[in-house]
Amino acid sequence: MDNLIYSLNATMPIFFVMVVGYVLRRIGMIDDHFIKVANKLCFKVTLPCMLLINMLDCDIKEIFDGKYVLYCALTTVICIVIIWFLAKICLRDKTLVGEFVQCSYRGSAAILGIALVTNICGNSTITSLMMLGSVPLYNVFAVTILTFESPQRSANESRKDGIIKSLKGIATNPIILGIIGGMLLSLIDFKLMTVPRKMITSIGSLTTPLALLCIGGGFEGRKAIKKIVPTVVATAIKLVIQPAVFLPVAIMMGFDSDKIVAALIMLGAPTTATSYIMSRSLGHEGVLSASIVVLTTLLSAFTITGWVFVLRSMGYI
Repeated sequence: MDNLIYSLNATMPIFFVMVVGYVLRRIGMIDDHFIKVANKLCFKVTLPCMLLINMLDCDIKEIFDGKYVLYCALTTVICIVIIWFLAKICLRDKTLVGEFVQCSYRGSAAILGIALVTNICGNSTITSLMMLGSVPLYNVFAVTILTFESPQRSANESRKDGIIKSLKGIATNPIILGIIGGMLLSLIDFKLMTVPRKMITSIGSLTTPLALLCIGGGFEGRKAIKKIVPTVVATAIKLVIQPAVFLPVAIMMGFDSDKIVAALIMLGAPTTATSYIMSRSLGHEGVLSASIVVLTTLLSAFTITGWVFVLRSMGYI
């Protein structure tokens, strides 16, 4: 019950900020122009700042565990490849493939992960290792998949052109640059002075509320209902299927309880709000992304609590 209450306290405020965005849109305080500009601001400025500080604060050399980072990286790649392959085959509306795949694998590791791991384990140190193994791959694959599966991609565009476009997108993606910059600064033990650190942190702190307001403001109920089936399937993959398949692997590899909990958050946390930002910024409609973010956020408190109960009952945490 304590874990359920904590999980609700962690996820429900996020959901209600989305509701506020929806209401503000309906009463005319925000409009399409605001949402478009705010998405661009999050994608190019606030989110890279947040990720740079998060990675800079990781004491990578001190806590590094190659076996665990490799587990997180391989698990992430396997999930993405399988989901992408199945989505290409099974989704009737091929314009939804990019959004479906990204939202099915990409959890809220940075925004919710630290809070949830801290509550369950008492500290969030190991979250940095999990993020090191997964978050860079989240973003590299997101750019690749959303570029290749973009509805705006020309039918005459060759595979070579698509690869070049994807590589260019990865090399110039502000989010990836923020992650790499933070990792490099962490590895050389670079210490930001107080003023620039506070400035970057303040800018980064805008990411979550601004992204959530945009999701709520951009949420279109009628269009979302038409996409209910892929929304429910993606939610099931994110919250139930991935943990059910890959948590036993973490247990068999002998990881301690903190690492198992961090793996649970990587696999079963709700879809991050930044998936909506990425989708919109790379030429997708965003309706499916918003729907999946809303539904996974609503249900995650109960599914995460259920997984914690199961793992504790079996003596793994």
